[in-house]
Amino acid sequence: MPDTPSGPIETPAAPKPADGPQPGNGVPRRHDVHADSDDSETPDLPDAVTRTPVEAKSPAQWAYERLILYIQNFEETLDNAHEVAMGFTGADAGILRIEGMGYFEPDIVTFYGTDPAGLKTQLIQHVSQLNVLLRALPKEIETEAPRRIGFRLAADLAANSDPDADPGTDPDRHA
Repeated sequence: MPDTPSGPIETPAAPKPADGPQPGNGVPRRHDVHADSDDSETPDLPDAVTRTPVEAKSPAQWAYERLILYIQNFEETLDNAHEVAMGFTGADAGILRIEGMGYFEPDIVTFYGTDPAGLKTQLIQHVSQLNVLLRALPKEIETEAPRRIGFRLAADLAANSDPDADPGTDPDRHA
């Protein structure tokens, strides 16, 4: 320890690393507050999202993963008569019933689905221009149960979160 006229200067000990993800240590946080609930608890992020550091993800992958969480959360608020759809923000193009989602690294996110007339639709969006408005649409009459894309997207995310996995081996993955 160096000496000063008032005595030795003590250097603080280095902090011990925390076990597991801790707020403020590079693990992304999510926080929501709603007018109709006193519960401001936001569930922990799934391992599939936190396993790979944000710095190692492309902007497209990081946007894709967070969109999955938002879609899944939105679907949890829907009744059996509605399905998730996306309204195009900043344009007069209408809405798209979300039936699939993917990304193309480093910076493109794409949405697959149908418009209200039943026409096949795909939106290709650069992450810097990404604005998504989630909407509840009445489910299609001929389907027995509402289709929940958020669950399928989350399952795909968990199955494909291994950074060493080859994304080309899954024929159902949109990329």
